[in-house]
Amino acid sequence: MSYAEAIVLGIAQGLTEFLPISSTAHLRIVPAFVGWPDPGAAFTAVVQLGTLAAVLIYFRRDLARIVVAWLAGLRSAERRRDFDSRMGWYLIIATVPIVIFGAAFSDSIEKGARNLYLIGSTLIALGLVLLIADRIGSKRRPFESIRPPDGVIVGLAQALALIPGVSRSGATISAGLFRGLDRQAAARFAFLLSIPAVLLSGLYELRHFLEGGHRAIGTPQLIVASSLAFVVGYISIAFLLRYLARHSLLPFVIYRVVLGAVVLGLTAAGTIH
Repeated sequence: MSYAEAIVLGIAQGLTEFLPISSTAHLRIVPAFVGWPDPGAAFTAVVQLGTLAAVLIYFRRDLARIVVAWLAGLRSAERRRDFDSRMGWYLIIATVPIVIFGAAFSDSIEKGARNLYLIGSTLIALGLVLLIADRIGSKRRPFESIRPPDGVIVGLAQALALIPGVSRSGATISAGLFRGLDRQAAARFAFLLSIPAVLLSGLYELRHFLEGGHRAIGTPQLIVASSLAFVVGYISIAFLLRYLARHSLLPFVIYRVVLGAVVLGLTAAGTIH
């Protein structure tokens, strides 16, 4: 992998990880458009550690409060009633599905699921789901109204993000909207929920690089890509949360549908493969 590839893919990862347009799809599509080899699912998972750092820093106060309250709740029944203590459990519960499905279908995720026909189709399908969720969701519930059923349903939706083209944030935000959360609350919960999942998958795949299993991708290039993913990812979080305060998700829906149609058309024509 050249430094040019690392720079482009790092920016693409940071820009698309939190916008509901699928970072995994873009790390597969962008190389296909310019004639670069597929960097692979392992590269995608490790570079996501850069965007993980962006979430950790952006939500550092929320995370510190949640962790302290959750630990206190382990010792005190009274503290377990605090919302932050309960939020810690919600994040744990919501992470279980993606861990189970990720372990069960790891081989398919690494290989067959990166098919461009599948990616184009899921970009369109989940774009339409996002549109429906944004239209019919009541959007009346604030972040503090999140309850255990929300954690379960949003967690199951996150497991769908194992399929390239679905989008982790797109699936979880859609589930939150279907549950009646307002757009900012759904996005905030989606971003917090991404932390354990991205951390586990990134550390799992990082071992391949440490063991020399991906010699085509050097450590310096990986550092460059991850660093850019961090910087751009931080900006993306701030942008999306401000944007959702006053705007709908329609532009992202249109982008997904158009991009999906282009991918399907070019793949069918043999222009990209």
